[in-house]
Amino acid sequence: MKLLHIDSSILGDNSVSRVLSAEIVARQRALHPSIDVIYRDLTASVPHHLSIAHIAARHGAPVEDQGLLGDIARGEDYLTELFGADVIVIGAPMYNFSVSSQLKIWIDRIVVAGRTFKYSETGAPQSLLPSSKKVFIASTRGGAYVPGTPHAELEHHETYLKGIFAFLGLHDVTIIRAEGLAFGPEAKDAAIAQARREISTIGG
Repeated sequence: MKLLHIDSSILGDNSVSRVLSAEIVARQRALHPSIDVIYRDLTASVPHHLSIAHIAARHGAPVEDQGLLGDIARGEDYLTELFGADVIVIGAPMYNFSVSSQLKIWIDRIVVAGRTFKYSETGAPQSLLPSSKKVFIASTRGGAYVPGTPHAELEHHETYLKGIFAFLGLHDVTIIRAEGLAFGPEAKDAAIAQARREISTIGG
């Protein structure tokens, strides 16, 4: 088995999403001792935003810029890692009601027509990925955005990620959530403790 571990928080050692994603990976290692883990810290080596040069290269234009060549190669690595992974673990903090820009760049590199999906003759998207992959998302949020909370309509974070993976044909998505982290030390500790309890119940 192979596991792809993605972190996207800019907070380093102060990141709750990094702590939780690491614990999800540790749980997977306990369940599958021989699992092979590939780790990507999207803030340590930040890929470029997609540009017209990337799109031109994708359509066969020659590339002479070495920086662009390296960045295109990194995007190919992302695709290879995605296809090879049986389990995907993503540390995904909410920034301004959505995902971090670093995680959005990664998403832009893996949602590629003709590579991870295609459109049918009727215009319906069809996944080109194996549907058996499992996805775990360590979701962290300073506020509260679950249905029924005052700011639920601003939640474009977990719904976005689940929508992206569903578009790619990956429906086995588990959210491990710690929210209300900015509501004080007690609320933060309680949210993290609840997330850890959920991680401890993840099965094989």
